[in-house]
Amino acid sequence: MHKSLYSRPNEVFLALLRDTRMARQLRQSDLAIRLGRSQAIVSRVESGARRIDVVELLVWLNALDTDIVSFAQELHQHLKVSTIRTNLSTSKRPRLVSHE
Repeated sequence: MHKSLYSRPNEVFLALLRDTRMARQLRQSDLAIRLGRSQAIVSRVESGARRIDVVELLVWLNALDTDIVSFAQELHQHLKVSTIRTNLSTSKRPRLVSHE
């Protein structure tokens, strides 16, 4: 069975999470303070070494001053584009451009 942790959709999800933070001009340490967590946790999540569940994602997005609906819509758009571009290497971490 294919592991979702190493899937292209998960890479797109992580890139969007990271790019959302960067679009707010927050360092990992800034987000960590907002979350009441360590910078290492933020790094592990963004790198895919640690997964977050939906409840934690809600907290994460709140700390990034965004909502889950907007995030999910942007994720959906990036996933649609990602499936069209099947020739991209899955070993490279994608960089996303915000639609804002």
